[in-house]
Amino acid sequence: MKHPVLSCLLVVVAASMLGCTAQPKARKPRHELEFGPIDPAARRAAGLDVDSLFEAMDYAAPNERRLASGAPGPDYWQQQVDYDIDCRIDTENDSVHGTEHVTYHNNSPHRLSYIWIQLQQNLFNPKSIGARSHTPGQILHGELTFEGGDQIGWIRSNGQDLEYHIYDTVARIELPAPIEPGAVFNFDVDWSFKIPPYYRRMGVERVEDGKVFELAQWFPSVCVYDDVHGWNTLPYLGAGEFYNNYGSYNVNITVPATYLVSATGMLQNESDVLPQTLRDRLATAMSSDEPVWIVGADEVGTPGTRPRTDGEMAWRFHADMVRTFAFAASDAFQWDACRATVKDKSGAQRSVRVQSFYPKEAKAWSADDEDGGSTRSVKHSIEFYSGFVYPYAYPVMSNINGPEDGMEYPMIVFCGARKHSRGMNGVTDHEVGHSWFPMMVNTDERRHVWMDEGFNTFINVYSRADFYHKPINVDQHRQQTIALAKADNRQPIVLAPDNMWHSWLGMLGYRKTGMGLVLLREQILGPDRFDTAFHEYVDRWVFKSPRPDDFFRSMEDSAGMDLGWFWKGWFLGTGGVDFAVTEAGTASNGENGFATFCNLGGVVLPLPYRVTYADGTTEDCRLPVQAWAQSDVWKAVIDAKGRAISKIQIDPDGLIPDSNARNNVWER
Repeated sequence: MKHPVLSCLLVVVAASMLGCTAQPKARKPRHELEFGPIDPAARRAAGLDVDSLFEAMDYAAPNERRLASGAPGPDYWQQQVDYDIDCRIDTENDSVHGTEHVTYHNNSPHRLSYIWIQLQQNLFNPKSIGARSHTPGQILHGELTFEGGDQIGWIRSNGQDLEYHIYDTVARIELPAPIEPGAVFNFDVDWSFKIPPYYRRMGVERVEDGKVFELAQWFPSVCVYDDVHGWNTLPYLGAGEFYNNYGSYNVNITVPATYLVSATGMLQNESDVLPQTLRDRLATAMSSDEPVWIVGADEVGTPGTRPRTDGEMAWRFHADMVRTFAFAASDAFQWDACRATVKDKSGAQRSVRVQSFYPKEAKAWSADDEDGGSTRSVKHSIEFYSGFVYPYAYPVMSNINGPEDGMEYPMIVFCGARKHSRGMNGVTDHEVGHSWFPMMVNTDERRHVWMDEGFNTFINVYSRADFYHKPINVDQHRQQTIALAKADNRQPIVLAPDNMWHSWLGMLGYRKTGMGLVLLREQILGPDRFDTAFHEYVDRWVFKSPRPDDFFRSMEDSAGMDLGWFWKGWFLGTGGVDFAVTEAGTASNGENGFATFCNLGGVVLPLPYRVTYADGTTEDCRLPVQAWAQSDVWKAVIDAKGRAISKIQIDPDGLIPDSNARNNVWER
């Protein structure tokens, strides 16, 4: 929606003209303000004084890699890592064995004398940092006897063994010679691991018709080397997800012949692993806007859905420009699919295959479900975000039901909700939304969870409203933001996720961030101005890796507004919002009115308020944020046209997360 027409005047005039004090009052110590006793430590506890909010942001010095405008510069670079992987799932013993050929492209201007790789399965070693620094259950949901981790067979280059050293969830590979700028280095790894019974992001589950395997963060992968931190070797502790290089993948997955497999990328050998009947149904699905059954409920486990049922089969997948690879496999999957229609930047339309794989226990997922089913939800998300954010860049999106509650990977997501359509729709929409943040805008989730989860939570607000044909709903976001402002030992949004209080991760990284961006769109910039700037940010950084400064600078540059006061208060600080209206009345000239507003919190925002007159008419007004740069107390002049004021209400639409709504209304 547009901003209300600003029919009220905010002016600074001489008191003699209006018979009221229209000048800002001099700032007093917080406990001396006349509107009630205030804890003098309140603002200090917020970590920022309002005065400092309006000082210039302390950005990193710009350079030709990351410009002052927030755009990547002419010297921006990032590494590329390509993988050719062959793996086999032992479905009887719940284990994986694989070999991979890694092609490392050194696009940096630096000579690299060693390589760091991630061994994320080592989190499940009971001696890992993550296992020893988390409470029981956070790593394995209460399972305390499992002993997992990567078993490295060998690491070689050109047939020669390479020296390597494992440190928790990373390993350093010593190179026979430095990799020169612009050069390519090839090496091979042999590894295996036992699949955890269930951990957030992956696992295996027994269902009525068989087993469901969800495999993610499962293969040794090269750490990111970038222009900000060099080698990114933060340990995998569980809360911080991942930060990976873009690359191309060719992956062969060998499973029993009775299994179906879905994965990142497009299946390359459909004629080998699918009978003609299923291939024909997939072709029909790609011309249908409604889900088409590929394997129906009564077909699971029947010979007609497989080319053969004895031995094993290898499923081959290929993907380009993805930051990792994940897959799912099961002998219990139902499968339905249809198309989503995406309009590219050029205006050309293309079809994306959207599909769902799920066991019979997932009642809400069915294409026959009266509330929609999974594939319709995936279709809506792909189409909505392609218009709202950026055109979806990939040819397929799969939704998998299994042990994982909710997790995202390129072209495939895992969602655990089974019985309630609303819950399934919400989780599906959130996980598919991650296709934009961080799959297409490659943020560092180990350090900046808010640039991943928070941005996604923000766009989810608008997708859910569109899906249910209702106004946006941020009640949960607002209430959790208020709870954070009132909590002891508050933490800022920008804190790394592994350093956040476990119970606060969702409130800070998801909801408060999403709430802030909704305020930025609806209250501060307005939808048109915000959308232009946000699209510019995505256009600049799609398939690249921005940092917080890049986002802040890009939004200011594209929107044409200094927003440092907002970044500091909302993202860098820990304070909350608390506005109050303390008085209202009529000026001595009988024409104008006034209202006195106070800022009691550590965050500043423009202040929307509604004036109700004695004759029943109303006007929506707005105090610009710059008023708080001058004072904690502001007397606003109201063009009342001789009407008596009967009520002043702050934030009549209830969007601002004000921690004390009791002081938001003045009535005569």
